[in-house]
Amino acid sequence: MGDTFQILITMAVYMLAVIVIGLAFARRANRNSEAYFLGGRSLGPWVTAMSAEASDMSGWLLMGLPGLAYWCGIADASWTAIGLAVGTYVNWLITSKRLRRYSEKAGNAITLPEFFSNRFHEKNKVILTIAALFILIFFTVYAASCLVTCGKLFSTLFGLDYIPMMIIGAIFVLIYTIVGGFLAESASDFMQAIVMILALIIIVVTGTVAAGGLDAVLDNARSIPGFFDFFGVATPVTDAAGVQQVVNGAPQFGEPGVYGLISIVSMMAWGLGYFGMPQVLLRFMAIRTEDELAASRRIATVWVLISLIVAVFIGLVGRALFPAALATASEAENIFILLSTSLLPPLLAGLVMAGILAATISSSDSYLLIAASAFAKNIYQGLMRREANDKQVLTISRAALIAITAVAVVIALDENSVIFTIVSFAWAGFGATFGPLMLFSLFWKRVNRAGAIAGMVGGGGMVFLWNLVISRLGGIWDIYELLPAFLFSSLCIVVVSLLTAPPSSEIEKEFDEVRMGIK
Repeated sequence: MGDTFQILITMAVYMLAVIVIGLAFARRANRNSEAYFLGGRSLGPWVTAMSAEASDMSGWLLMGLPGLAYWCGIADASWTAIGLAVGTYVNWLITSKRLRRYSEKAGNAITLPEFFSNRFHEKNKVILTIAALFILIFFTVYAASCLVTCGKLFSTLFGLDYIPMMIIGAIFVLIYTIVGGFLAESASDFMQAIVMILALIIIVVTGTVAAGGLDAVLDNARSIPGFFDFFGVATPVTDAAGVQQVVNGAPQFGEPGVYGLISIVSMMAWGLGYFGMPQVLLRFMAIRTEDELAASRRIATVWVLISLIVAVFIGLVGRALFPAALATASEAENIFILLSTSLLPPLLAGLVMAGILAATISSSDSYLLIAASAFAKNIYQGLMRREANDKQVLTISRAALIAITAVAVVIALDENSVIFTIVSFAWAGFGATFGPLMLFSLFWKRVNRAGAIAGMVGGGGMVFLWNLVISRLGGIWDIYELLPAFLFSSLCIVVVSLLTAPPSSEIEKEFDEVRMGIK
């Protein structure tokens, strides 16, 4: 009990630091809606980069990705990580500068739906409404994945029931987000990105030493059929309830599965998601000047590479040290917690546990804030009450935060939810709904309003159709829904834009001015 208390104290000190940051930025955040939702476009390169990646990675970096590697080996986890690393770099390289410039040119847009709407000079706000609704849907699912992480963390650490622990985590994140807004979120995300990467490095080094060194970890991975194979996948032998069978203390694995080209392309398609990820794209819009984005790109890429490599390797270390401790795919996501509490002194374990909390908070506050802004700024002020002032928008946004959190709590009630699965669906949703439209909006002058609407509806709808229906056919159809949905959305944009009237000369002129860097 003494060890648990020390862990709790360390985490409480960390949470207090997060609250202090929120209070410190509260006054600046509440000046107006631009300050609350976009920080007044005042972020520096370090905060831009670190907050973008911390809010992007969420608890799945410390729990979902290591759990995936622990459960079935490196193939799924590694190809996903490779796709994410490439997607991170390319997104910063080609999207960030043009979006920073264009969002200011397009009516000083401070939310993603507002940018798309202003980009096409909408009057009846159809694009704005569709974009805001998709953000509400997918970010509520995303926020639920963070609450699952909170529930698993606290229930595993303190031996308490999952549901009350998950609800307590939701309340903390809600209060913090209401108080601080975007500036507090970004500043704390900078700190949390540092805590996350330190936590990963501490665990991988400590765990590797405890397992007998790097060779011992790799030898154990190679001894499991398909586990240490980029073109194969380990197959845990499970019963009807999905529990892995253990014989004489050894977890049982069947014949390894084949990891072919379709599977590789499917998992690398995760990288496409970045082009439509609001929490990352908003950082591009919020940096002080576009000239600072090159430095941010380098910082973000290095952080992502280190974090992803270490997170995957933690799964291998966990199999070497605790081969039969976690018997289901859902339980496997606790390997980071198990390593931390088993190998580290309580106070240091508390700091590492704060890393998981950091990942969760840094993401959930972003998700909740963007979802609330989609309702308050885009639906309420953009459609329902266009004469609403900033004070009314901020009040509605806080009410929306409470409602969205409540729905996310309901989604997160299932203790056996697999974080990686929840995140993958929401990631596909954003990537396919907004990714193609973002790229075409920034780089193709011929794209028009009709094409934009078709692309969003087609991409978002295909995510649901592929996930719930088509992928169940198996075989070549069993691929990650982001890839076919992204391609379908792109096709819809091109075909519908070419079959309908071109954009107005005013829109084309604005596009050319942005392309040439004219203020």
